Amino acid sequence: MMSKPFFIINIFFILSIIYSSAYAADIEKEEEKTPIVITSQTLTADNKNKTAAFKGSVVAKTDDFTMHSDTMTVFYDDPGSKIDKIHATGNVKVYNDEKVIFSQEAVYFDNEEKIIFSGNPKAVEGENYITGRQIIFYLKDNRAVIDESKMILQNAQERK
Repeated sequence: MMSKPFFIINIFFILSIIYSSAYAADIEKEEEKTPIVITSQTLTADNKNKTAAFKGSVVAKTDDFTMHSDTMTVFYDDPGSKIDKIHATGNVKVYNDEKVIFSQEAVYFDNEEKIIFSGNPKAVEGENYITGRQIIFYLKDNRAVIDESKMILQNAQERK
């Protein structure tokens, strides 16, 4: 059984790992990255396996996007290092600006700055939307690749 002070130190340690993803090395220069702030009803930290499991009304926020899901597992490098990836499952919703992508599962890869959506993914912008087997969204380039896509575009003309 873990003592209360050790448990609190362990949680603080995991949170410091999550917040430490603020910096990444660039080939030409060091570029500051915004931290990922994650909130949830519960957090289970596993330093041995380098994971943090968030459950219940999970929200992850950065300057680039906001992600909601039922559960989220964060995989990180060595303690005090950076996040490798985030695996979100159950009622996933990711948005930035006026674009929203819904799915049952999403995996965010920090190094590649991309999110892969699966499980009935649907991207919505205004009244237009696109579905597919899988949606890969590249955050840095603001572009998407959709496998087996179906797009519905509403006519932009005024309706009388």
